[in-house]
Amino acid sequence: MAQDQDIICEIRGSAGFVLLNRPKALNALNLPMVRELAKALDAWEHDPAVTRIVVTGAGDKAFCAGGDIRSLHDLGKAGQYDEMLTFWREEYILNARIQSYPKPYVALVDGIVMGGGVGLSLHGNHRVAGERWLFAMPEVGIGFFPDVGATYALPRLPDHAGIYLALTGDRVGQADALALGLATHAVPSARMAELAEALTGSEPVDTTIARFAADPGPGKLAPERATIAHCFGAATLPDILGRLDAKAAAGDAFAAKALATIRAKSPTSVAIAFEQMRRGASLGFAEAMQLEFRIVSRIPHGHDFYEGVRAVVIDKDQAPSWRPRTLEELDPAAVAAYFAPLGATELALGS
Repeated sequence: MAQDQDIICEIRGSAGFVLLNRPKALNALNLPMVRELAKALDAWEHDPAVTRIVVTGAGDKAFCAGGDIRSLHDLGKAGQYDEMLTFWREEYILNARIQSYPKPYVALVDGIVMGGGVGLSLHGNHRVAGERWLFAMPEVGIGFFPDVGATYALPRLPDHAGIYLALTGDRVGQADALALGLATHAVPSARMAELAEALTGSEPVDTTIARFAADPGPGKLAPERATIAHCFGAATLPDILGRLDAKAAAGDAFAAKALATIRAKSPTSVAIAFEQMRRGASLGFAEAMQLEFRIVSRIPHGHDFYEGVRAVVIDKDQAPSWRPRTLEELDPAAVAAYFAPLGATELALGS
């Protein structure tokens, strides 16, 4: 039965319609889903009956809460590193495919969108946020790093907000998503199903979405944008921490919370994420994905990913024991090693 599939790809009217169909797992992404979507995009690119792609998530909680981190953790614990990298390799190739897709690609996001779900939505040219939109790249909290194209996308957000999101893992809603450019349109949740149906017609995509769009007003980050720009626009990670510390000492509660949040994350992951953002601002998309694959190829051989998943996902004690424990104990050479070329195993992307 199609309804039992983790992902349903079918033609509805003029649309190649995709349903991420694991609502009990918050539509978490696995390798068969990656492969099925890639196959559908290949088929639809040259089908003249398909004029746009529409991607949605089943249920009312999540578009896609990320990759299946628990299964990747278990593969790594078993030493099955090649299997881990097969997932990431194919996922990253799919992210690049979406970013360069020649037909309108519309992600209808009304719920949680994190990690792998960001990779399926943020790189499309139409990103529609419902009121339940909840975006985060929380990877530094599990000893990982903001991947799936975050290296390219986040440094390009205004006011250095992408660096803030990468280093803190903060969650933002519909209004902030629109203001920062994470979303291209905001639509009331009550009208999302109607919009999905309308997008299967022949009317131009932009015209259809415009009929449903509404102004969500200011987001929670609006009053903090100047502080984010000042603190996260610093040239080095120690300078960012220093500026946050100075603001916190002057009574800025937002800066104090951001500083405490960063200090609680994996120091290795925070340092990797900062370096990603620094480099990513000047990289093309394919180069950014290749850089991410260099990093992810080293992650399975470290400590913090397994410890982070244990603390947050498995035991849920929220008390990870990072190695090293603080940013000050980090060896810069150890961080730089994550970015070194891979040689024969570099990520290969089509032109």
